[in-house]
Amino acid sequence: MNNDQINDLIKSYSSDFDYNKKETAIILAAGHGKRIKSNTSKMLHRIWEVPTVERVCNACLESLGDANIIIVVGIKAEEVIKTVGKRNSLLYAYQEVQNGTGHAVQVALENIVPNKYEGSIYVLPGDMGLIDAATVNDFKNYFMSSGTDMLVLTGMFEGKTEENYYGRVVRVPLSGKSGKRPTNYGNVIEIIEYKDIVNLPDNKPYKVKYKNKMISFTKKDLIENREFNSGVYAFDFKLLNSLIKEIRSENVQKEIYLTDLIYLFNTHGYRVSAVSPAEQYVLMGFNNKSVLKEMDAVARRLVYEKIKDVISIDDPDDFFIDESVVNEILKMDLAGNPLDIKIGKGVFVGRGVKLNYNTSLMKNAYLSGEICLGKNVTIKENVQLSCYYGQKIELSDNVEIFSGNILKGNISVGENSVIESGVRITGNDEYPVIIGNNVTVKGVTYIFGSIVENSMMIEHSVIVRKRIRKPESARQEKLKVRYFIPETEGLDAIEDLKK
Repeated sequence: MNNDQINDLIKSYSSDFDYNKKETAIILAAGHGKRIKSNTSKMLHRIWEVPTVERVCNACLESLGDANIIIVVGIKAEEVIKTVGKRNSLLYAYQEVQNGTGHAVQVALENIVPNKYEGSIYVLPGDMGLIDAATVNDFKNYFMSSGTDMLVLTGMFEGKTEENYYGRVVRVPLSGKSGKRPTNYGNVIEIIEYKDIVNLPDNKPYKVKYKNKMISFTKKDLIENREFNSGVYAFDFKLLNSLIKEIRSENVQKEIYLTDLIYLFNTHGYRVSAVSPAEQYVLMGFNNKSVLKEMDAVARRLVYEKIKDVISIDDPDDFFIDESVVNEILKMDLAGNPLDIKIGKGVFVGRGVKLNYNTSLMKNAYLSGEICLGKNVTIKENVQLSCYYGQKIELSDNVEIFSGNILKGNISVGENSVIESGVRITGNDEYPVIIGNNVTVKGVTYIFGSIVENSMMIEHSVIVRKRIRKPESARQEKLKVRYFIPETEGLDAIEDLKK
């Protein structure tokens, strides 16, 4: 898409900025991420099956309450916009040229008329896909209660300090040998990049001016400083809007960095503080596939910890249950009745699936779409159940689906029915499949758009848009339909191969 088309798309997907809302989150999602080595936008890579930028957006919406969200898009803008979609109080801003984080925030602020807004601004990277609502909420509460003008969310590096390549957060230290605390103790002086630290002379102190006072650090002090910048910030809007225009691109990359605001805030006599989250993993961002995989593993572990004593999971390292389904499981558990849900190795349970009591999903079962299970349902190895948006699969009580079967589209299966191995069932919007109670389908059988009434057995057949029911004269408990094959179409296109 050209720039005009992208701007038109942004207009159609963006809501109006609400000046009554006191919280605004800016999510930086303009970069492509060359090191990820993928044609997919970095921001659309998934963590626990949710695009990372959408995870950050959801965390902000849940934690900030009634807030504006501005997502800054750039490379792959169309994909990002259409993936996140149109939501209330959500706007998009287009950073045509990726000229640094400070420039991205400048672009976002163009959506706000300065003299009409008073509130707080939160800035978050779009690749921080493990950040959660609790962390954002704690960060917001600290900013609101601390009286600071700019707040930085920082992490504590846990490995060897010589392997810490993050920029160090430099704070005001204790004063002198007495350890006396100055009034501004702990405030942030600057963020100094690791590459700049290693290039400092070994025997000469690093001096920085702060509040008209020179403060010295040794090179060793800086290297052993474990506190690093996460890229998450909070600002008073008025101060941010007035100072961000002063950032200059006087660096090798000729980019406008948001971290330069620390110097500007300090120079103008404002307070810059920092705080760390309760859990360090929420700060993880990724530039390559291996770290993305680590983040997905963290998400899996968090889900497992929530439900490990509620349901049975065969392999904690090999399963997927969508977080919305996890929440429903936890709600069911509150009722106090044993769930007896069993999840085999490699099972996938997607958004929209509704599990029930005594559900058994065996190895590599795959469920995706609006799928409602009755009680005592067993789905065996390698079964696939899926349907498109607007379609539904319903399995009633005591249904059993044997190994390797595929059910797709609009399908309902009645109580006490069994779908044995070798079966494929498909129903679409116009022709759903309805299978009654006490039905058995077995053998190499395909059913499309048909109705099978109660107490039937279908075996080795192809059933397309048919109704199957017992004649009134039938006395069998379960009437058999076997070896039914429709008439062949297109015979004139088929010929035997000559020897």
